[in-house]
Amino acid sequence: MKLALWPRTLAARTALVLLIGLALVQAAGLTIHAFDRLDLQRLAQVHDAAQRAIDLYRGFATITPDARARAIADVVPVEDQTLALSDWPPQDVLAPAPPGLQRQLMAELQLVPIPRPMRPRDIVLLGGGGDSEGLLAIGLRFPDGAWLNLRVELPTPRPWHSTAFLLAFLLMTVAAGAMTLWAVRWLTLPVTMLAHAAEQLGRDVNAPPLPEEGPAEVATAAAAFNTMAARIRRFVQDRTLMLTAIGHDLRTPITRLRLRAEFVEDARQRGRMLADLDELEAMVNATLTFGRDAAVGEAVARLDLAELLRTILDEAGDAYPDHAARISLEGPEHLTVTARPLGLKRALTNLVVNAVLYGNAAHVRLAVPVVTQGGEIVTITIDDDGPGIAPDQIERMFQPFQRLEESRSRETGGIGLGLPIARNILRAHGGDVTIENRADGGLRVRVVLPV
Repeated sequence: MKLALWPRTLAARTALVLLIGLALVQAAGLTIHAFDRLDLQRLAQVHDAAQRAIDLYRGFATITPDARARAIADVVPVEDQTLALSDWPPQDVLAPAPPGLQRQLMAELQLVPIPRPMRPRDIVLLGGGGDSEGLLAIGLRFPDGAWLNLRVELPTPRPWHSTAFLLAFLLMTVAAGAMTLWAVRWLTLPVTMLAHAAEQLGRDVNAPPLPEEGPAEVATAAAAFNTMAARIRRFVQDRTLMLTAIGHDLRTPITRLRLRAEFVEDARQRGRMLADLDELEAMVNATLTFGRDAAVGEAVARLDLAELLRTILDEAGDAYPDHAARISLEGPEHLTVTARPLGLKRALTNLVVNAVLYGNAAHVRLAVPVVTQGGEIVTITIDDDGPGIAPDQIERMFQPFQRLEESRSRETGGIGLGLPIARNILRAHGGDVTIENRADGGLRVRVVLPV
């Protein structure tokens, strides 16, 4: 099952995966940082509370028990702490402090210079963990048995208190994301260039080769592509030369036969022989046209497709005046495409003439270009008013020398190369041609061309 939001291009997919990975890594890093700051802040709070308790204990330990009650009343009250003298340790309903906090408090006591006889006899530490994380109760027992109890409210740790850290983290994330997008674009650029070169080769067999540079894998792929393109060009050239030689060899005996036919005394037989020779010569010319690749000799240029269609329809109307009223064009006034002008005109002319001769009409519609996954394309539809074609015969019509009209007369059925030539030329442009039956009768020829 395909994901609806999954990108189509390799660069977008790679960038999305890397950005998701970056986001997960950053989230994990933030989580670790937050827990670390929470631990550090809690340790700092416990350290501060222990320092308060030890400082107070040291001050009260140097005076007599009677003076302690008076001295404790003189202590400046602090908002987050409660101080009291008692005969008992802290009575808060709190769990014992975690071992880590107890070790920290004992370490703080070792660092404070208190004479040994005056050191606390017992130490009680409650809270600082679990449900009592926000409270801390410290009890220190004097040598005479009295207890100094200190209750401290610990503020809630704030791991994101530093705005400078968040700003720096955000800038770091944005920079990492930008570097990721740039790196993906740079790394996938050779793939884009290879796809563009393949498309150019489909339009023009003499397209310039790819530069064989960059990383080893990219250079190897470019070299393999250039080798393939060279072989295709050599194959096309060899085929063209072979067909040219065949055409030359066939035209010579045809010419000799035509000269000899002129000496035939029987006018009827002479007419038949000349007609057969005319048909044979037309078949040879059509075969050479079909075999010749239009990409070999004609350069690609920018042309106005709408103007080209108007010219073709005007010529068809002049050639077939009886059908001129049923020849029409619908679409934009101007539409510029990149193509080989003569080859494209030959293909579209074959399709329009077929519609006029065998469908008694040619209603041409030029659509506005649309953007697809393979790029921007334009569609041309040619509708006729003929009887249509059986569905199982449609694809057969694109094969050479295939005709619906079974007679061999060129006047009634042609030679059977018009559609194959048109498809050959259009596919060389990177487009295609298809045929379908219309619901209200007749055929619809659909031409698709890249802009």
